[in-house]
Amino acid sequence: MYSEVIAQIRSLFNAGEDFVPLHAPYFGGNEKKYVLDTIDSTFVSSVGAYVHRFEEMMVEITGAKYAIATTSGTAALHLALVVAGVKPGDEVITQPLTFAATANAIAHAGAEPVFVDVDRDTMGLSPAALKTFLEQNVSLQDGIAINKHSGKRIAACIPMHTFGFPMRIDEVQQICSEYNITLIEDAAESLGSSYKGKHTGTFGLMGTFSFNGNKTVTCGGGGAIVTNDEAIAKHAKHLSTTAKVPHAWEFVHDEVGYNYRMPNLNAALACAQLEQLPAILGNKLALAESYSTFFRESKISFVKGVAESSPNYWLNTIILDGIDARDEFLRETNAQKVMTRPIWRLMNKLPMYANCMCGDLSNAEWLEERVVNIPSSYRPGLNNIAITKKIPDFVPQQL
Repeated sequence: MYSEVIAQIRSLFNAGEDFVPLHAPYFGGNEKKYVLDTIDSTFVSSVGAYVHRFEEMMVEITGAKYAIATTSGTAALHLALVVAGVKPGDEVITQPLTFAATANAIAHAGAEPVFVDVDRDTMGLSPAALKTFLEQNVSLQDGIAINKHSGKRIAACIPMHTFGFPMRIDEVQQICSEYNITLIEDAAESLGSSYKGKHTGTFGLMGTFSFNGNKTVTCGGGGAIVTNDEAIAKHAKHLSTTAKVPHAWEFVHDEVGYNYRMPNLNAALACAQLEQLPAILGNKLALAESYSTFFRESKISFVKGVAESSPNYWLNTIILDGIDARDEFLRETNAQKVMTRPIWRLMNKLPMYANCMCGDLSNAEWLEERVVNIPSSYRPGLNNIAITKKIPDFVPQQL
């Protein structure tokens, strides 16, 4: 039934009869050189030149004033919540259609997720659904958003840019501002994506990114927080280094901290990857355009960014007619060694979050039954035009 789709994917990746992964990492730059530099320096842990360079590069790429390197995207999001003042017993609004790490980070902070619906076209938190939920369930008491049903403070809101497609973050930002709710963007999947000329992750008080092995660029495992607030940046960095007060030999810690600082070894890999980001984004855009042209003649819908957005096309995404068509597509493609996968099970359907408060989740439920990701790896040998400025190679002055 889906033989033409399978043939098209194999053709695009010049795969023959070989296995086609969903998203394989690409190491075509200075990765080995920088990692060997790190090993030779003996600074392989969280102190080293590459950690600082990684943070500088994230500032260059996103346009944020500050970046803090972390061990993972989940750690970045948890740390952002802590620094934002989220306390045990608080509630945090997020979307049910997301990877489990979003909700898990809320739980790590001792808070409870509240799930609000997404828009079908962005797959990200819906401003209209958020506004309706707040109007119906929340009151402002002395400037604090209080859930009228639970009596708990709604301390933050975490929208997520699903698969690298920017959602209507400016509208969510405005609504959160009206209710004095701190906005933290889960931009784990959207490095290189922008909305209305601004990089994702820079609309809220903080944004967080992931550099897991399957992301657009990777360092095996790593994350970052970006912010324009100097005090927030300093506090996040302090907590990420176990809240140790700087001293030549004394061990003094002035808060409960976390061992969340990215190791120099991972940062070396990340720097080499970030140098190639413009070319990688151009390569992935070319793939998305090929898919878009192919699916234009099909009954299968290919997801593209909404107006005024520039997605990174981390994972190319299609929407099928329903759960039966989705499952048949998954069975047939995977049986033919073409890796595809469905979107995540909704968070409110997982046992640990089954009792969390939810709004009307009609769009999320509709998407859960229809969305599938198709192979989206960088294709070596393809000549593309880099779609952003070239980032210069890093030449460490002192390791």
